[in-house]
Formats: sequence, structure tokens, C-alpha cells
Amino acid sequence: MGFPELIVPDVREHLVWLPSSALLVFASSTGSPLAHSNFRRRVWLPALAAVGLDGFHLHDLRHTGNQLAANAGANPKELMARMGHDSERAALVYLHSSRERQRVLADAVGKAARAELAESKKGTGAESKGTQRARNRRPAAGVLFDLRPDRDSNAGPTA
Repeated sequence: MGFPELIVPDVREHLVWLPSSALLVFASSTGSPLAHSNFRRRVWLPALAAVGLDGFHLHDLRHTGNQLAANAGANPKELMARMGHDSERAALVYLHSSRERQRVLADAVGKAARAELAESKKGTGAESKGTQRARNRRPAAGVLFDLRPDRDSNAGPTA
């Protein structure tokens, strides 16, 4: 499992600090597993206070990491592997919608719609064969919005 190059220097510095007997990357100063209460009180809360992020939970890092991987294009199986989950449902719990991602999706839909409009306007003004085929197909959900600029796309669905 890989991790971003961005954190390699910090991980290397941390590994130097660990005792040679440590079996875990994140361990106590004696090399034993971290106790949640001690880690939270001694490390996590002071770190949050130092950067002005009071109120965040350690588990929030899993949500953030999974969301960043999803935004980078990870598919559900890749998310499951990164998170150590054996079901897609478990992996999806950590996904959240964001304004930024919604903007990316809206822009992609807009780009596809512009391409279809450009394709339909090619030639002598007659519909392209692709547009004719699309009109002859029945929409999967029974609804098709007319996205042509000369039509009011907010007027409602057309059949």
C-alpha cells in the first residue's frame, strides 16, 4: 500500500525516533502499541491545539484520506483495499460529497452536453445521425431533458 510522497520526509524522521524494537510505525516511546487515552491526551489534543483545529477526531483522518483517494479517482475496490474493508458498503461510509467534487461533476456533465450540442449542429443544420439515434432510443429512466439552447431546459422533461 502506498502513501503520498508528501509525507515521506516526516515518516522517515518519525522512524528514526522509534526504538529498534518497535513492530509498529506508530508506537509508544518504548515501542509498544499506543493506548488511545494516552495518545489522545499527550499527542493528539496538543497537536490540534497547536494548529487551531480543536474538535477534530483521529478517525476524521480516515474519512479525509478515503475522500481524497476517491476524488483522485479511486474505484470502490481500491478504496476497500486502502481502508482494509471487505465490503463496498463499509468503504462507502467514509465517502462524502463536497462542493469541489460536485463542481467537477457538473463541469464534466456540461462538457459532455456541449460536445453533444456541437455534434447535433454539425452539417447543414440537420440533426446528426448520432442525435437521430438518440431521439429514437427510449431513455433508461423514461425522462429526457432537451438541452438545446433554443429550448427551456427547466420547463420539465420531454418523452
